[in-house]
Amino acid sequence: MKFLRYTLIILVILGALFAAAYFIKTNKKGTIEYETQTAITTTIERKTVATGKVIPEDEVEIKPQISGIIEKIFVEEGEKVNVGTLIAKVKVVPNEQALNSAKGRVANAEIVERNAKINYNRNRDLYKKEVIAKQDFENAQVAYRQAKQETNNAKSDLRIIKLGSAGGSSTANTNIRATIAGTILEIPVKEGDQVIESNTFNAGTTIATIANLNKMIFEGKVDESEVSKLNVGSPLKVNLGAMQDQHFDAKLRFIAPKGNEDQGTVKFKIEADVTLSGNFTVRAGYSANASITLEKKENILAIPEALLQFDVETQEPYVEIEVEAQKFERKDVKIGISDGINAELISGISKDDKIKVWNQTQPIKKTN
Repeated sequence: MKFLRYTLIILVILGALFAAAYFIKTNKKGTIEYETQTAITTTIERKTVATGKVIPEDEVEIKPQISGIIEKIFVEEGEKVNVGTLIAKVKVVPNEQALNSAKGRVANAEIVERNAKINYNRNRDLYKKEVIAKQDFENAQVAYRQAKQETNNAKSDLRIIKLGSAGGSSTANTNIRATIAGTILEIPVKEGDQVIESNTFNAGTTIATIANLNKMIFEGKVDESEVSKLNVGSPLKVNLGAMQDQHFDAKLRFIAPKGNEDQGTVKFKIEADVTLSGNFTVRAGYSANASITLEKKENILAIPEALLQFDVETQEPYVEIEVEAQKFERKDVKIGISDGINAELISGISKDDKIKVWNQTQPIKKTN
């Protein structure tokens, strides 16, 4: 009986010791020793990125001055041309109503001319016989000359309607020439297409688009929250989608005075002159991104953003300063501009204060 009692007591003691050892082992936590950092002196730039495209500064649409049908095209897209280079020939198709009206005008003018000639000849004979005054003869002479001129004008108008030119060309076509030097970007018509002349009521059919690819501009949009920080003349870095590793310098030249809503936000159009360098072929319409410096401060006191903590209620920033070994005290700070890595330190702590790296974790121990 005694032996059983002693055995039970020993088992209880051993169980208690085992439980205590297990509890201590499983609940023992390693102490984290927090590292500290100090404020640094650096330069901070706050940038934004505008998306857009690169387009020619000078782009001209070539339109015909007379309606007709494209008879021949002499150039191809991508070809370089000079001022006066023949682009296409347009075969004139006369308007029946205008043609009939012009023929009638010629007939009427010839009738008036014949009558004026008869009157002139009669007055000339009478003047030689000294029957009429010189003034009467000169009036008849002027009327005859005016009638002849009106006939010539009517015939010229008829030739323009029929041939597209008053020069009396035997071929029914007119020449379309380049008005600027540059590269043919687009020819939206083909031989046989009907084209309409450019006039007051109609923009006309575009036969070709010409642009100088040596002068390019970046055209993009920026958000309304950032446009107030932009200034004409500010530098930009333009990165083309087709040339990922190549950057071009640019200078902001235009900021739109009016914004437009784009996908729920108001954005403003900007333009910048792009400086082309090297033997790169930059094509019109390349997609591009422009990096714009909104704000820059040099040699300022700053701290890494990773050291900042924010109050749950006020959302104001603060840091923890080491007052003794591994003992920290909260200090509210005021920050300025940030580039996403470092934030400007305006007030709250000094350069020598040691700031707690609060988001530090204990390394995981490897187990066999």
